[in-house]
Amino acid sequence: MRKKIRINDIRLGMFIDELCGRWLDHPFWKSAFLLDDDKDLQALKTCGIKEVWIDTSKGLDVAEARIEESPILQAVSQEAPTEIRVSLEQELVRARNIQAKAKTAVVSMFQEARMGNALKVGEAITLVDEISGSVIRNPGAMLTLARLKNKDDYTYLHSVAVCALMIALGRQRGFEGEELRSLGMAGLLHDVGKVGIPEEVLNKPGRLTDEEFEIIKQHPVKGWEILKASYDVDETALDVCRHHHERVDGKGYPDKLSGEALSLYARMGAVCDVYDAITSERCYKEPWEPATALRKMAEWREGQFDEAIFQAFVKTVGIYPTGTLVKLQSGRLGVVTDQTDAGLLKPQVKVFFSGTSRGPIPQKIINLARSQDSIESVEDPLRWGFDLSKIM
Repeated sequence: MRKKIRINDIRLGMFIDELCGRWLDHPFWKSAFLLDDDKDLQALKTCGIKEVWIDTSKGLDVAEARIEESPILQAVSQEAPTEIRVSLEQELVRARNIQAKAKTAVVSMFQEARMGNALKVGEAITLVDEISGSVIRNPGAMLTLARLKNKDDYTYLHSVAVCALMIALGRQRGFEGEELRSLGMAGLLHDVGKVGIPEEVLNKPGRLTDEEFEIIKQHPVKGWEILKASYDVDETALDVCRHHHERVDGKGYPDKLSGEALSLYARMGAVCDVYDAITSERCYKEPWEPATALRKMAEWREGQFDEAIFQAFVKTVGIYPTGTLVKLQSGRLGVVTDQTDAGLLKPQVKVFFSGTSRGPIPQKIINLARSQDSIESVEDPLRWGFDLSKIM
């Protein structure tokens, strides 16, 4: 929602939608941007402009900014941290920094494992908490960044992505506190056994031979052995590491567990692991779009996934997950930027292109829960020549 506010009320985290004044009156080359730099904040306050328009769907509202700056709330938050829901654009800034830190930490842990050293996973707790905080503020940010990883980063950022997915799914299932943190840690560590797989097999660009696939299938047990010998690793992480490739019909590996023999955590890990794997660029395949991935997983779910967990996962990421390119009934194309409370078929969409005139249009956020427009189809960005990472 657009709102005009006085210049003295602007705060970091707001999305400036329009500057009230001539372009000569201010030092900014654009009039719409996320205010995330203190230098820009000071420049706005001193340039002579009296009012600005903000968009509260893309950034903080006045009330939220005041709450965040309240000394009373800051004192309380030191005892019990809380997170305020923010827009995707706002959270992407923080999520990129968290993802970079997480990649560095995972690379370090994997290197320790390769050298045969016991992992000190307790040091990763702060990292898991930061990922959890990002998911709470806006789950689409971390999950969108996770999909944009390239094949060279896959091994490490896959662990970060599954951590975020496990936390998001756990919240959907009602987990909180230490149990939610434990789920995140399990996601972060689930693939550590891949350090014991030869690079030429792990990153083979072509189809694996039967012998090579048998080698790949050793990584859950190798990871379980690494974690068993490490510090501060709980049973949830051990369980998910060993059993995230099991299936409910007993046709998975390494232990061919089925039905109730598979823990809830392992079933959650299986869904999160597969979703991130098939929506990521790999050395042997192109990524599937999120909506396509969910459709395929729905076809596979009988026998492979727990039905209740899969349904909860769909609710977590949405039928049209964040980052999905869609065509609306109006002919406009847009990218899904958030889910809404109105149902799985009515997400929030940023439109930017006309499919009718086949040309760009002014970017605009549309909440389909409050619009007469609706989604007509899911589109392939490659077919249209779009790089969605530059649009999100």
